[in-house]
This record gives sequence, structure tokens and C-alpha cells, in this order.
Amino acid sequence: MAKNKFNQNWVHDHINDPYVKLAQKEGYRARAVYKLKEIDEVEKLIRPGQLIVDLGATPGSWSQYVRNKLGGKEGGGISGEIFALDLLPMEPIADVQFIQGDFRENEVLNQLESRLQGRKLDLVLSDMAPNLSGHSTVDAARVEYIIELAVAFSLAHLKPNGALLVKCFHGPSYNAIVDMFKSEFKIVLNKKPKASKDKSSEIFLLGKGLKQAE
Repeated sequence: MAKNKFNQNWVHDHINDPYVKLAQKEGYRARAVYKLKEIDEVEKLIRPGQLIVDLGATPGSWSQYVRNKLGGKEGGGISGEIFALDLLPMEPIADVQFIQGDFRENEVLNQLESRLQGRKLDLVLSDMAPNLSGHSTVDAARVEYIIELAVAFSLAHLKPNGALLVKCFHGPSYNAIVDMFKSEFKIVLNKKPKASKDKSSEIFLLGKGLKQAE
């Protein structure tokens, strides 16, 4: 009985969420797309001709948005290339090159690098988040670790003027993560999109321009 009530409450909140309704109307797979859209509209991150990687891409709403920014209607081709990576499977998206696996593993990285053919990326996107335990110290360490991985990946693959956007959380490790970004990127900004729920500690960090390329 209690489980049914919980499910009913979740369904009620979900179907009445304006971003869920908008995603359904516009054909996006998840409401998370509007977080990226809002940040992109301000920062002008995504432009035709770019090479972009979407880490932790499944179910694919961020890749859908990027694909729409790089081209016209689905199936009509795009200007640029999108590489989506995730441990979980993802339903195909036209013009998006999906690689299933852990990007920390050589086999997965080799697949990506063979497709890049020595080319560097303009933008790395990461909406990845760990499974949270509810223990703030443990969760902070997990969040920091995932972001460290995204930063290391970006340092190896971004163009000197490239950018990295990651999902982060306000918590014990937040300041250390910001400091890490500041040590590697010339410009560091934090973003709290309207589509990010008010009660959530979620925030996005944007790093632009690699310091090591100076």
C-alpha cells in the first residue's frame, strides 16, 4: 500500500513537471536537456563544425540537443561530430557515434581515439553522477573522483581553447573541485540552470581554455 502511494506521488510529480512535459513535446529523452540548453544559450558552447564528446550520455538527451545544434533535421547530416560514451546501452540517435563502455578502460579509449584520428575536441560534456549513499563524506569523494576523471580525460583530448562542462554538487568536496578546475582552466564558471530542481544541491562547473596550453 505504502509503495503504491509512493509510486503515485512520484508519477504525479513527474507528469506535472513542466520540463518533463516540454521534453515530451519536443521529443527529448529526459528533462536534463534543458539544463544544457540554458547553459549553452548563455555561453555559446556548441557550434557547427565542432568535435564533441558526451560522457555518461545515456539516455541521450544531451546528445540529442548537441546533434540538433550541429545540424538540421534528423537524418539530414550534421556539421561536426558527436561521440557519446556510457556504461549503459543507449538507443541510437541519428549522427551520434555511441561507444558503450568505461572511458577509463584502454579498449574504450582506443575506440574513441581511432575515430578521432589525432583530432582534438572542442567540448567535453559530463552529466555523470555517482550512486549516492547518503553519507556526505563518501558521496563527496565519489563526486570528486568522477570529476577528476572527466578533467583528466579533457586534458588529454581537448583543444587548447576547448571547454569542459561537468555536473557537480555543493558539498564537502565542492571547493576542492573548483580549485582543481582553476588550476587547469583559464576561465571557471558555476551554473545553476532553472531546470535544476531548487531542492537539489546540483550545480554545473564550466572550464574554458587549458592553462597547460599557454
